[in-house]
Amino acid sequence: MEQPGLGSSPGTHKQPFDLESVLERVREAIQGHAAAAMFELAERGHTSLFEQLVACILSIRTHDEVSLPVALRLLSTARTPEAMRRLGTERLQALIRPVTFPEPKARTIHDIAVRAVEEFGGALPADVEVLQSFKGVGPKCAHLALGIAGGQTYISVDVHVHRVTNRWGYVHTRTPEQTLAALEAKLPRAHWVELNRLLVPFGKHVCTGVRPRCSTCPILSMCQQVGVSTHR
Repeated sequence: MEQPGLGSSPGTHKQPFDLESVLERVREAIQGHAAAAMFELAERGHTSLFEQLVACILSIRTHDEVSLPVALRLLSTARTPEAMRRLGTERLQALIRPVTFPEPKARTIHDIAVRAVEEFGGALPADVEVLQSFKGVGPKCAHLALGIAGGQTYISVDVHVHRVTNRWGYVHTRTPEQTLAALEAKLPRAHWVELNRLLVPFGKHVCTGVRPRCSTCPILSMCQQVGVSTHR
């Protein structure tokens, strides 16, 4: 029997989209794969808001396989704003060199450390507006850091969350910013923080950007496969 979406037009012969079932299948599908970098850092004890924000800045346009060891090395040297401030930008840049754009990222991280010490008594406030006031920090990093370290309910939309939720047909948007707004309006709050934890490894290993693994995907029967022209 022909599987839905394989050998037929994507989006045809699909079962109704059941979000709870989909997320449960994703949880099972990512077992055995490495956790997203910031969640992995939290599991290793790097749970402060400052550490999480620094790690997210390092991860921008950098694969987790690179950003995670860099973050671990940096945070083993300086875990607090005061310690990071004392490093200075040149030392910071040398420590984070494997990530993309190390020079501007070093300046950003150092500036955040300085402001944290001088304006906030050495600890970042768990305030989304304050975090986004730092140059180089957008909703993705602010939301993810607050979700993991601050226990606050925010959605963090990266390339994987944007691609996968649109490919499913759960949202219909063109930009990550539009995806964030659409998910905030539709996704139950209980899944807001978890969504990034689930869809980063799922997007890296199953619902990949090029030639997704549709033939073995547990969501195939409900996925609209929007934009999929070739798959494995």
